Parts: sequence; C-alpha cells; structure tokens
Amino acid sequence: MRTLGIDLGSREVKIAVMEDGRIVNKSRVSTMTFYREYCSFDGKILVDLSKLEIDKIDKAVSTGYGRNNTDLRMFKAINEIKAHVYGGIYQTGLKDFILLDIGGQDVKVVRVEKGIITDLDLNEKCAASCGRYLENMANVLEIPLNSMSDYYDNPVELNSTCAVFSESELIGKIAEGINIKRLCAGVNYSLYKRLKPLMSNFKGKDLIVTGGVATNKAVKHYLERDYENIISVEEPQFNGAIGCCYYGESFL
Repeated sequence: MRTLGIDLGSREVKIAVMEDGRIVNKSRVSTMTFYREYCSFDGKILVDLSKLEIDKIDKAVSTGYGRNNTDLRMFKAINEIKAHVYGGIYQTGLKDFILLDIGGQDVKVVRVEKGIITDLDLNEKCAASCGRYLENMANVLEIPLNSMSDYYDNPVELNSTCAVFSESELIGKIAEGINIKRLCAGVNYSLYKRLKPLMSNFKGKDLIVTGGVATNKAVKHYLERDYENIISVEEPQFNGAIGCCYYGESFL
C-alpha cells in the first residue's frame, strides 16, 4: 500500500509517501513555487500529481492551509492538529505527550492522552511567537537563521510584544554595541517568553517539538526549564505530511 501525505503550509509545502508503514520518499518546496509549478487551475486550484511525478497511490491525505486545494474525490482533507498528532505518534511511538508545533505563521499546543486529543490551544493572530519572527530577526542581524539558534546564554532583554516593533528594538540594541551572541540569545528568549503563557495549561513529562523551530537549539534549551523530556523527532518539518500518511494507512 502506498499513501501520499501533503502538508500545504503557509511558507512551504511538505510531501511524503509511505509504503507499508515506512516513509519511502519526501520533498519540500516553497508554497509560492508549489502553486506556480505543481498545480492546475480550472475554476479552482488543484494539486497536479502528474507534475509532481507521483503515481501508484492507493490513498491520499492533505492538511495545512491549502488542504482543500486537492482533488477531494481522491484526497481526504484533515485538520492540522490531527495531522501533527498522528505524525508525533508515528515518529515517537508515544501515546501520552504534549505536542508543540511552531510553524512559520502559527503555533499549536496539544495534549494527547492514550492517543486521543484532550486539549489544545492555538496562536494564529501574531507572528511574534512563530518561525517568521526568527527569520525576520536573523535578517536584521544579517546572520544565518541556523547560526542564531545556537545562542542562549545571557540574553539581552527585548520587551516589545509586537514582531514589527521588536525589529526596531533590536536595531536599537545593535546601536548600543551589544555583542551578537547576546542579541541572538535575546531573540530566542523573546520567542520562548511568548510561548510560555500559551503553554501554561499544558504541563506534562514529555514534550514533542515539531515544525521548523524544532531545530532551534536555544528555544529547546529554554523549554527544558518547564518539561522533563524534550523530544526531537527525526523529521520535525515533515511531521504534518508524515501524520497524513500514517492517518491514511491506519484509518482510511
């Protein structure tokens, strides 16, 4: 059995193919490129599997902002919460955990007990706790995003609650001569501070971190203050697409 999972996110589209319970292929492309190069339009935007060079698919599941931009005669569209939870279960084997998914433009926190979603919270209104915030601040500092994630000691205080105003505040700190390590740590810590209130009702032992920000070492370091085990999945950015595959193989 071959199952296709597509996570049509706000920044990137992630694609995974599962064959008899094992991921055999995965790829990612920017959302703009995906819609331009791999979709067709005939009164509605639809993913064109022939352009993706994907065939012999038995089941297909989509999630993300663009999950309905698929041929729903073939695809089962599921919400992102369900996709990421099933991805977390598949990648860790756990049935009891807190899931923190930090995407480009939103954050999802989910409590899972015995494999069932029992509570959740979302932040879709502000980019200051999302991956886009880190990208913008790395651009201001003129350093690679991956390099910025290495620093967490002695963070400079950044108090602005708005992503836009934070850029101006950061520029002010640069002008004061604050060294780059403290500036990077300050950016990472400011994102953690915005996550903390969202997660205050989600206490637990095991925290699975997914999404692009799961690769940020500093943010995970700060989260260790609040959780006993910070669990990094092998494919944090493909978790939604993998969850689609696992859902398709298990329940369709």
